[in-house]
Amino acid sequence: WPLGGARGFGMSDGTLEFFRSVGALTGKDACAVSWAHAVNSRRELAHMLEADVILRGRDPREPVMAHPPRHGQEHRKGIKLDFKSLEAVAPSLVLLEPVLSEKMFPVWINADILTGPGGRANPLKAESFLSATADLPPHAVLSLGWTTGWTAGAENPGYSWDMVQEMEQICRDLPHAVTFPVRAALLAQSLPQLCWLLQQSDRFSLTVWTSTEDQFSLQDLRSYRSRLDVGKIYFDLPDSVRAELIRINISFQSR
Repeated sequence: WPLGGARGFGMSDGTLEFFRSVGALTGKDACAVSWAHAVNSRRELAHMLEADVILRGRDPREPVMAHPPRHGQEHRKGIKLDFKSLEAVAPSLVLLEPVLSEKMFPVWINADILTGPGGRANPLKAESFLSATADLPPHAVLSLGWTTGWTAGAENPGYSWDMVQEMEQICRDLPHAVTFPVRAALLAQSLPQLCWLLQQSDRFSLTVWTSTEDQFSLQDLRSYRSRLDVGKIYFDLPDSVRAELIRINISFQSR
C-alpha cells in the first residue's frame, strides 16, 4: 500500500491508502474509518483495533494487553497500541518487529507525552518515548497526545497556543507520520490552534476521541471538517456520530 509524499521531512499517513487497497474503504474521508476498543473477538473488529499496553507487574516482566484477542489478527485491520507505561514500549516493539518489517497493516503507536487542558495524569516523558520509538520503520504512525480532563457544567479550557506550539516543536523533525489525539469536548475552544498545528506539516493529522461522560456537538466537529482536509481527521467516536458526519458532508457536496 502506497505512502504519499510529504512536504519537507518524512512521509504522510498511509492508513487510508491501506484500507482502500484491500477494499475495506472507498473515498478519501478518514471519518469512514471505524474503531473498536478492548477487542477480544473477531466479530467485534472494526477497521482499527486499539489496545492498552502495560508491563506485567510480576515475572516474567513482559508487555501485555488488557484484553488480548481470542483469535489471530485480521490482516484487513490496523492496530493502535496505547502505551500507559514507558517500560512497556521497548519490549513491545521487539514483539512487533515481524509485523512492522513486512508492512502487513497499519500500526499506530500512541502515548500522551504532554500535559493538556485539564490534564491531571502524568504524561510519558516525551524525549524517552520518542527515543524508544526512533527505530520504527517509516510507515509506522506515531499518535502523540496530551493528558486532558473535562468536567460537566464547568468552563473547560481548550488546547492553548503554548500546548500546540510545544507539540509542533517536538514533532517537527520526526521521520514518521504523526496523528494528534484530541478530545471532542475540547474542540470548540481550540479551532485556531489545532488548525494551525495541522497546517505545519503534511505528515500531521488529528484523531478525535471522546470519553463516556463527555458532551460535545456535531457543529463543533463540522467546523473542523469544513476547514481542513477530511482525509486528515480521524474520528474515534460512536458509529452513529461518524455516520451523521459523513451524511452531512455528502449532503453539503450535493448542493
